[in-house]
Amino acid sequence: MEKLQQLYEGKAKKVFATDDPELLIVDYKDDATAFNGLKKGTIAGKGVINNQMSNRLMAYLEKQGIPTHFVKELSDRETLVKKVSIVPLEVIVRNIAAGSFSKHYGVEEGVVFDQPTIEFSYKNDALGDPLLNTYHALALKLATPEEIKTIEDYSFRINDALKAFWLTCGVTLVDFKLEFGRLSDGTIVLADEISPDTSRLWDSKTHEKLDKDRFRRDLGGVEEAYAEIMKRLEAHLK
Repeated sequence: MEKLQQLYEGKAKKVFATDDPELLIVDYKDDATAFNGLKKGTIAGKGVINNQMSNRLMAYLEKQGIPTHFVKELSDRETLVKKVSIVPLEVIVRNIAAGSFSKHYGVEEGVVFDQPTIEFSYKNDALGDPLLNTYHALALKLATPEEIKTIEDYSFRINDALKAFWLTCGVTLVDFKLEFGRLSDGTIVLADEISPDTSRLWDSKTHEKLDKDRFRRDLGGVEEAYAEIMKRLEAHLK
């Protein structure tokens, strides 16, 4: 598959056209950002880990009946994906209070919820990705009622599958962000990535953070944490 012109460059990835209008190539970068781009840096090897982890987890989710944009891994950093129109709704699934939830609602980090919760935010960098509810999403015509229901259903199913998987790796899935897209026929599929950039992953016993919070909070050992989480994933996805 030939890589043609670059269509887009985001904080963590570049996207290229191919000779098939329905397929794109995603190239993962080592650039790291936090707080809506206010904090910038580099995490050596992050692009390789995020690419490979996303691909393995998406293939795993496909087996659980969740449709994704994943087609095949082309190299350490590059993956062939189905072309989608991204639904401008970021979905945050939370199992445990942490990060912005703790800050916004005054809940101590580490409090386990009785059941998972979903937050939507408007995928709009200029506005700072504000939180919104279903009524806002409908008013802004970001998605139809049917699409929102599909996205919610998939998100809870993905949470169940990933929570169980990470537990086998000695890892607690605290929360994570998902993005969905529409294929050319309107089908909703999971898109973007699933990685330590988009998930909070704690060691089940020590609660050590094995994700991007090490970068956000200047905890050090960022590369080591990413390498450790990848090592655990590979040990359980053979």
